[in-house]
This record gives sequence, C-alpha cells and structure tokens, in this order.
Amino acid sequence: MLRTTNSKRPTGIEDLLDSELIARLDPLDLASRKVFAGKLRGERRSKRRGQSVEFADHRPYVVGDDLRHIDWNIFGRLDRLFLKLFLEEEDLALHVVIDASESSDCGEPSKFAHMQRSAMALGYVGLVNLNRVACTIMGGARGGVPRRVEGGDPGVADEPADLAVGPGEVSAVRDLRGRRRTHDLARFICASRPSGPLLFRSAAERIALMRRGKGVMVILSDFMFKDGYEDGLRLLVGRGYDVFAIQVLSPQEIDPSIVGDLRLRDVEDGDAAEVTVSQPLLKRYKANLDAYTDGLRDYCARREITYLRISSATPVDTLILDLLRRKGLVR
Repeated sequence: MLRTTNSKRPTGIEDLLDSELIARLDPLDLASRKVFAGKLRGERRSKRRGQSVEFADHRPYVVGDDLRHIDWNIFGRLDRLFLKLFLEEEDLALHVVIDASESSDCGEPSKFAHMQRSAMALGYVGLVNLNRVACTIMGGARGGVPRRVEGGDPGVADEPADLAVGPGEVSAVRDLRGRRRTHDLARFICASRPSGPLLFRSAAERIALMRRGKGVMVILSDFMFKDGYEDGLRLLVGRGYDVFAIQVLSPQEIDPSIVGDLRLRDVEDGDAAEVTVSQPLLKRYKANLDAYTDGLRDYCARREITYLRISSATPVDTLILDLLRRKGLVR
C-alpha cells in the first residue's frame, strides 16, 4: 500500500470540520447501550434515583433517610412517611483513541486524515453536550501545529520538528468539557503525525491504566497490528466502558488494482518482499482480508464491542449521522 502523497496536514478545527458539517452535528447527542454514573452531575437523565428537580417516584421512609426529602403532603393525608425520589442526571464520558502508526498514513484518501476528522466530529458532539471528552493518540509523533513565520513568505508555514513517541506509548488530552474546549481538542489532534510501528497491547495497557470513570470509548484504527488486536481489545473492554471499534481501511486496501512484479516494503518496520501480483493473487488477498475482518468482527461480538468497518472514502457526515446513529452511538 502506498503512503499518502498529499503531505498537507490539518492545522486547526476549520481543516477538520467545515461549517456545514458543524451545523449538522449541533443537534446530535451521544448515547450508549448502558447508563453510566459520571464523576460529575451532568446533563444526562439516568435510571438511578437522585436529587435532581424532576420527580420520579415515592418510597417508604426508613430510619436514616434525609428528612428534607419527605413528602409532607402525603404524610398529612395518610399519616405515613414517604420519600420523594428524583431522576438523577449524570455525565457521559467520551474517550476517542486514534491509531497513529505509520501504516495509518497510507491510502488515498489518507486513513489517518479520516480518523482525525472522525475523532474531531465525535469530540465536538460530546463537548457541545457538556460531556467529558478525552482523546488518546497511540504511537506516532507529536509536534507543534505549523505556524507562519513572522516576516516570512505568507504562503509558507513553518514546520516544526516532530518528537517521536515510542511504539507502545500514548499521548492524551483529558477532561475537556464545553464548546469552548473544541479548539483545544483540535490543536491536540492536529499536532499528531503518523510514525513508526505500534505495539497495540502495550498502548492499550497504558490507556486502560490511565482512564477514569465510565463511558464510551471509540477506537479508530486499521487494526493491522503485527502483535495482534486480541490482547489490546481485551484490556480495553469492561471497567464501565462501552467500546466501539471502527476499522478504517483505504479503498486501495479493500479493492487493490495493482498488477505486475513489485517489491513491497512494510512502512513500519522495513520488511520487504518481492511478489508478482496477478488476478488469482488479488482474489486470494481479498479472501484473506475478508477472513481477517470477519475474525475481528467475531472477536468484538463475543466481547460486546460494537464493530464497524468503513472506507477512508466514507464521508464523515455519513459515518456520524448514518452509520453510528444506527449503531446507537449518536442520536
């Protein structure tokens, strides 16, 4: 698979989300197949009984209950003590994880660019609805967002040197809340560069150790890890997180059109192989790819992970407003 030839990287939220898409995202909200107790009281109605202003039910008073919640009107009619119960409101955390291994920078359109835009769109929905939002980049490199040099050529941006992150390391921004933090999230996503290999299990272990609370986790990756996806996904499941695995593949990976004698080199570790690409070989490749993705889908299904395979050519609005709405992540 060829690396993306277009080296232009997003530098801000305007490169990730256009105004038309933002307008379509504004009415949306995040959802989950489960109801979670957030760290802070938020904007989401829960099945738990709490102390909000919306009445839910009564229950008999027992010794030790807060006297302030007694319904004195019922006491006056029945001469019995009942407590008023209210619907609790709680926040829903969103944690978006992006694969920044070098293989994610392949294809046209770029898989990594699609992951960046998708992560920003989901993060935007979470932020405008006052949910807690976190974003983690697995592997890759970190650098400052390119800025124009003062007094220099107005059409040329200054590209700072990137700082490589270890193959099993992660970088993260956490506990963002509110529309005003959208630019902070965009800066973090734009500062990421695909680079090197990724040890998924090691990265997943770090994510599992540092995540807090409960909520929804969305993993954006091609899931083509040499160390496999099983151990990493197993570490990310449970502990109160509803996990969504979105496998992003380029159109060239799904339906390659190359033929002839080729020397192929792994962009991550440099492994090379000489092959003659023929129609029978392409047919076998597609069968192997389908078997691999079917295995990933089955693994996710057995562990209650919602799985979705998309092409990097899939418009982000189609992913969010159609595919993920049908999967129950947004509403």
